[in-house]
Amino acid sequence: MTITTLSSREFNQDTGRAKKAAAGGPVFITDRGRPAHVLLSIEEYRRLTGENRTVADALGWPAGIEDVEIEFPRARALPRAADLA
Repeated sequence: MTITTLSSREFNQDTGRAKKAAAGGPVFITDRGRPAHVLLSIEEYRRLTGENRTVADALGWPAGIEDVEIEFPRARALPRAADLA
């Protein structure tokens, strides 16, 4: 991963360069010498935000778990009131 730093002026003058650099890693855009923004590829953004996560990923289950088929038997008993005593 390559980190690129561009001033706001450089970014404004050559956005194509910034987009190409973002394909290889984050691009820090500075304002008066201080980092102000970061440009990322959409793939990296989605990876960081978890946008493409499945429920199994979110729960931390191991890879391949979504291929397991489970059938739950239907409950035949009727619901009853809770015994709070």
